[in-house]
Amino acid sequence: MVSGIDKYFQIAPCFRDEDARSDRAPGEFYQLDMEMSYASQEDVFASIEPVIYNTFIKFSDKKVAKYPFPRISYKDSMLKYGTDKPDLRNPLVIIDVTNFFQKCTFKPFHNQTVRAIKVGCTMSKGFHEKMLEFAKSIGMAGLGYLEVLEDLKFKGPIDKFIPEEMKKELLDLAALKANDTIFFIADNEAKATNLAGQIRTELAERLDLIDKTMFQFCWIVDFPMYELDDNGNIAFNHNPFSMPQGGIEALNTMNPLDILAYQYDIVCNGIELSSGAVRNHDPEIMIRAFEIAGYDKAYIEEKFSALFNAFKFGAPPHAGIAPGVDRMLMLLTDSESIRDVIAFPMNSKAQDLMMGAPGNVTKEQLQEVHIRLDIK
Repeated sequence: MVSGIDKYFQIAPCFRDEDARSDRAPGEFYQLDMEMSYASQEDVFASIEPVIYNTFIKFSDKKVAKYPFPRISYKDSMLKYGTDKPDLRNPLVIIDVTNFFQKCTFKPFHNQTVRAIKVGCTMSKGFHEKMLEFAKSIGMAGLGYLEVLEDLKFKGPIDKFIPEEMKKELLDLAALKANDTIFFIADNEAKATNLAGQIRTELAERLDLIDKTMFQFCWIVDFPMYELDDNGNIAFNHNPFSMPQGGIEALNTMNPLDILAYQYDIVCNGIELSSGAVRNHDPEIMIRAFEIAGYDKAYIEEKFSALFNAFKFGAPPHAGIAPGVDRMLMLLTDSESIRDVIAFPMNSKAQDLMMGAPGNVTKEQLQEVHIRLDIK
């Protein structure tokens, strides 16, 4: 963008120091990469959505949800789905019932974040026992629930802790009907969010609620620019090189934890295909953004000198995204792991067992590429 090439579109290999997961290969992967000058977030969406849609239509017999894809804020996604990678084929939605339970006598829910998931059916005793086993396996002490009877009264282990005069309020709050079941998850906010997301997925899998005949896309937008790290310090939440919403004024006047960024993820069936962003192109904003996270100008000049110096010559506003081709292939082929669609996949230790790499090198080979390992 700084050089004067105002846009590019490419399929390219990318090398990144990634940890190995089922949807992430260490080392090398391929990406459908695009970047455009004078482009907004909506310009990126409008450019990439037809490409993604037509790719999935061409190479799969499954149904593909049409674009424009839904836009979901990060805050709403974490609340409703318990993750920033929601599988929208799952119809279950999480609701917040924290305030309701502060008025009840159930002590395990007091001073906790309480989330609830409504399911439109009743379950057997065996089903509840298996869900309890799963809940304990992910670190929960238990899994409270209530069943709604035909007369709209409740039946379940925490029914006696809800005052009679408040039961109508819970029916309205969760839009409960006869023969519904509602599950409850309580912990601190971060854990309750994560645990509710896992319970939501497990319920949908066990009840066969997920439509596995289609691809459902969405955009997650409005990511926080900052978060608190484990030590309670301000840290970058996502991508430090993104443009904060509100620019330099937001950085100078707002609580850092309230600042949003022009960052976005495209998600398909619970798998993140790509992150993207409107890039920060202003050195003044770059300096201030890093200062808030505890880094001074000298750190930027040392660690990111190429980018920082380029910005000094004037960079146009620009935005882009780069969906992972391997991840798309994994989805299109119904593969459980990204390694199934890579010719010579590395294992979790970033070893290529077919090629025997990495391997030992001789002193002479190191000398050829001017590498020394004996420097104190």
